[in-house]
Amino acid sequence: MQPTLLILAAGIGSRFGGFKQLEPVGPSGELLLDFSLSDARKAGFGRIVFVISKAIEADFKAYMGSRYGKADFVYVLQEPGSELPEGFPVPSGRTKPWGTGHAVLAARHAIETPFAVINADDYYGPASFRVLAEALSAMKNDSREQVMVGFRLENTLSEHGAVARGVCSVKDGFLSSIVEREKIRQEGGRVVFESADGEKHALDAQSIVSMNCWGFAPDTMFPRFGRDFAEFLRNRGSDPRAEFYLPTVVNNGIADGSLSVRMLYSGDRWFGMTYPGDREVVKKFIAEGLLQGYDRAAIQTA
Repeated sequence: MQPTLLILAAGIGSRFGGFKQLEPVGPSGELLLDFSLSDARKAGFGRIVFVISKAIEADFKAYMGSRYGKADFVYVLQEPGSELPEGFPVPSGRTKPWGTGHAVLAARHAIETPFAVINADDYYGPASFRVLAEALSAMKNDSREQVMVGFRLENTLSEHGAVARGVCSVKDGFLSSIVEREKIRQEGGRVVFESADGEKHALDAQSIVSMNCWGFAPDTMFPRFGRDFAEFLRNRGSDPRAEFYLPTVVNNGIADGSLSVRMLYSGDRWFGMTYPGDREVVKKFIAEGLLQGYDRAAIQTA
């Protein structure tokens, strides 16, 4: 069976100032995710599953319908009450979903094959989808080995402000840990991040970072996400701002020896939109050649 593509599109885009997953960037009003869809279909992905929020449901479905007609997309809503374990009601004051790990868990009933996970507002390049499709096509549903496409830190920074990235440690071709670093930016000819105490620390610009481009075995990972989400709720569920992150689940599995994650490299340049100013950078990149790879018909007829 063809691998599935899971696209996380429920984010609120607080730094961008709106729903950046619905921001047109192409000359004919294309969204960034349109280019990912085209690359994914060409690489061999079959079912496409979107995780969206109630706030954008109508606009998102209207856009996809107008561009792709009756293409067989699956839509999953991520809300604060989605996939909550028994005995865990939505806490008072909780108005937003629980983060990227929760988004993956919300889609578990829509996925039956090995699947890739990407963000709707990031672009990963055609080679990223090719290496993912190849790995997932050979993966069994209960495989202990998962995969991740890594990118060079220097190719993921914004000219318009600081970003957060999962900085990876890799040993013998496998991920050994991910550490979330915040407020990363270029400063004085170097790359730095700022710790919680406000101190600045240097980062190697060649470091491998996670941009949420994963390949997972469903029978292994969905139970893992479910167990870790329950543990998260026991420990932090009363915090209305706490988020359950996808990389945390992966780190937990690596730490206890139940998972391994093979690193994949595409050589493609990642780009995305964190700040409003990034939109013009993305539009320029598309105008300079990305559009030659866009194929609406391939998405419609797959």
